[in-house]
Amino acid sequence: QVQLVESGGGLAQPGGSLRLSCAASGGIFRLYVMGWYRQAPGKQRELVATITTDGSTNYASSVKGRFTISRDNAKSAVYLQMNSLKPEDTAVYYCNAKHSLGNYWGQGTQVTVSS
Repeated sequence: QVQLVESGGGLAQPGGSLRLSCAASGGIFRLYVMGWYRQAPGKQRELVATITTDGSTNYASSVKGRFTISRDNAKSAVYLQMNSLKPEDTAVYYCNAKHSLGNYWGQGTQVTVSS
């Protein structure tokens, strides 16, 4: 069983930056594909970015060039650096760990972009 705990959310102004962190425990972190998803009010949860076990990354078109996902296997952590934030980035952001034996979610952290 894998436990994921997100942190780093909060309020940012348009054009500002935030860095989300996700700490993992209870599994072999380096074996998991890690990802960030988000869900805005009244909308379905959507993919933001993923990073594979060998460090390959994938981004939603809406965040490409603004967000950067990274992982630190030694710390069992994954990060999401969010720059040039827009009001439409407002959502609850969830950390995800995916493996052939399971699919795990964190509790989410709120990101609000507003002036």
